[in-house]
Amino acid sequence: MRRSLAGVALAVTSMVALSFLIPLAVLVMSLAREQSITAAEQPAAAMAPILTLTTDPDDLRESMAGLDRAEHLAIHLPDSRAIGTSHAPADLLERAKRGRESISQDVPGGGWIYLQPVVLPQDRVAVVENYVPESDLTRGVAASWTVMVVLAIGLLIGSVLVADRLGAKVVRSSKQLARASYVLGEGNLSTRVVPMGPSELRDAGVAFNAMADRMTELLAIERELVADLSHRLRTPLTALHLATERMGPSPESGRVEAAVGALEAELQAIITAARTPLAMGPMGRALRDAGSPSPSPSPSPSMPSSPSSAGSGQAPGERCEAGEVIRRRAGFWAVLAAQQDRTCTLDIAEEATTVDLAHDDIAAVVDALVGNVFRYTADGTAFAIAVDRTAQAVELRVEDAGPGIPDPDAALARGSSTSSTGLGLDIVRRAASATGGTVHIARAALGGASVRVTFGLSTDIARSTLRGRRRRGGKRRV
Repeated sequence: MRRSLAGVALAVTSMVALSFLIPLAVLVMSLAREQSITAAEQPAAAMAPILTLTTDPDDLRESMAGLDRAEHLAIHLPDSRAIGTSHAPADLLERAKRGRESISQDVPGGGWIYLQPVVLPQDRVAVVENYVPESDLTRGVAASWTVMVVLAIGLLIGSVLVADRLGAKVVRSSKQLARASYVLGEGNLSTRVVPMGPSELRDAGVAFNAMADRMTELLAIERELVADLSHRLRTPLTALHLATERMGPSPESGRVEAAVGALEAELQAIITAARTPLAMGPMGRALRDAGSPSPSPSPSPSMPSSPSSAGSGQAPGERCEAGEVIRRRAGFWAVLAAQQDRTCTLDIAEEATTVDLAHDDIAAVVDALVGNVFRYTADGTAFAIAVDRTAQAVELRVEDAGPGIPDPDAALARGSSTSSTGLGLDIVRRAASATGGTVHIARAALGGASVRVTFGLSTDIARSTLRGRRRRGGKRRV
């Protein structure tokens, strides 16, 4: 914008300057010529009365020496004698004598000549000649033109500088507003701008600050509402605790008590996260890039809730050992698998499986995938969980012996499933994308669905990885 404004100012000032400079330059040249011609006519007119008194060459030379600007003055006497150096053509002199008229005109070779006839006694005619060289006709013109050009250049530079300063205010205010908008889009809700520049941009800055304040207020209200709704679930949980206590000690009551405790821990984690200031961790960036909100899937009433956040001690965005998290979550789901006569196989690589995701994010991925197995396959359906390591990635595979997924692309599309919310696989996809990984659905060796999730290996671990990999010898049942 600054270049555009400077270009406009330069163009306008140039047109104005040229519209004045060209006529002024012609006028200066014309005035210089007129002054030179007038100055040349004066000595010629002064010699006329002297010629009427005497035609003696010595007297005439003495009179010519006393005149100003007479260095090119010449007198042509009636007897064809000439005093001084003549520059007039012979035909022009003859014309002045016969016609007895003053003649002034340019001569070939450059310069201007003035012929003044003087009638002497006995009807004789003498001609006074004064010659003006070309250099005298343009004397002072170059200096005047130089001054005008310098003034025009100064005017152009001044106009460009003024336009640039005015444009700088507009550009500075616009850049500040654009930069603040990007920062706000990145999740920094505390960013504000200082209104500056023209009145329109100042109004835009004030409106931006008001919008940011309102966004922060609305998000705080929404998060507090989530925390309040989660807190209200503690009352029925307390009732469940009392009911399990009245059931007496038994394996069944122990499992129910463990599930209730896990659900209570999950609610506490939700309340804590909802009342924590907004942050943009890896999952938050992936969610922002996907352009969608980040709800959590509602657990099925027949499934135990996941204590993924309880006791993790990790803030969102930290790294974790994916294999260990998956091992713990597999152990959690093994309790329900045993109740439904499901065979669960776990195979985890011994190598480091560090990824740039929080414990909660990896646990949410495992819970979403295994939860889908329990939700969409019949009791007794076997499933397997495997974790592999490559030089640059950690691969999680969850396979089952169920009917499989007929349309994998539709299953990965958020909210497109007709039988569920479609959020479980969306959580998996966002977690993989946050580390530069992918999600792929295929047919499993067990006959059902195979969901392969690739997480990018943590940077420092990837750099120090050995090319050889070791796998645990064999599989074990959990």
